Amino acid sequence: MRIGVLTSGGDCPGLNAVIRSVVHRGTDVHGDEIVGIEDGFLGLIEGRARPVSHDDVTGLLTLGGTILGSARVQRERIAWAVENAKTLARDIGIDALIAIGGEGTLTAARRFSEAGLPVVGVPKTIDNDIDATDVTFGFDTAVHVATEAIDRLKTTAESHQRVMVVELMGRHTGWITLTAGMAGGAHGILIPEKPFDIEGVARMVEDRFTRGKKFAIIAVAEGASPMPGTMRFDHGEVDRFGHRTFGGIGNRLAHELEDLLGKEARPVILGHVQRGGTPTARDRVLASRFGWHAVEAVHQGAFGHFTALRGNDIRLVPIADAVTRLKTVPEERWAESEAVL
Repeated sequence: MRIGVLTSGGDCPGLNAVIRSVVHRGTDVHGDEIVGIEDGFLGLIEGRARPVSHDDVTGLLTLGGTILGSARVQRERIAWAVENAKTLARDIGIDALIAIGGEGTLTAARRFSEAGLPVVGVPKTIDNDIDATDVTFGFDTAVHVATEAIDRLKTTAESHQRVMVVELMGRHTGWITLTAGMAGGAHGILIPEKPFDIEGVARMVEDRFTRGKKFAIIAVAEGASPMPGTMRFDHGEVDRFGHRTFGGIGNRLAHELEDLLGKEARPVILGHVQRGGTPTARDRVLASRFGWHAVEAVHQGAFGHFTALRGNDIRLVPIADAVTRLKTVPEERWAESEAVL
């Protein structure tokens, strides 16, 4: 069998580990030929693909990014590709497709599957916001990077009696910020699920200084927003791919806190640093397991499904379940974080 594999959406630690696992399982056990499709669905549309063998995946387990590349595609081109799905698959000579990506990728994978292209999905997002799986690979690495940053910033914040505002990834959900904030002992954690009151944040920092703690660390997700009627702030516009742009909350929050407190406040934007580099051991293992089970799903004919972690087991779940809703931080979880700040 000729199995196509593509990576789509933002890069993420562990993508190469999935590709490596697909190649090993497919070629060694089933005698498959693995076809790497370049730059995600764009490569499928443009017919850019190449065989991927053992030699191509040597050393990939620890390598960040994706050797196949990734690119965003406008919705109109995806719609055209769905209408021509079978022709596109025939042109590059694949019998089935393994699509690795986040909510947007899995939404497209569902449409391709409904159009008759045999597709198995593998969930990928550092935001950990796909509801039908307990966790996605890349999340653990992102949290590790963010936690280390908070640890390091504490020393300079304390040395200079500063407020450090650390902006972390998380457009619609606050899992990275919540987890890294708790692990790093941040003094304030602001996430999209709970709009914040700027004056309440300022009071918290002022109370710390009053008690002799002359610094503070505020962890804020890029998608966090102020409560209506408090600090005025608008996130970005919708880009040409249909995605809303985010960013700027860290800078604005630091500026407002400095004005309210009369104390030095500095923003630190980690940005894409959280995406890059070597995946953690946990992410390598999860990515490898997802790749293994994706190949098995192809040979079982379980198309229209994706690999999901449920407890310690990998399950096959309908792709439709992955795109029904985002997995947001529940109230009890952010309540726990407030209790330990």
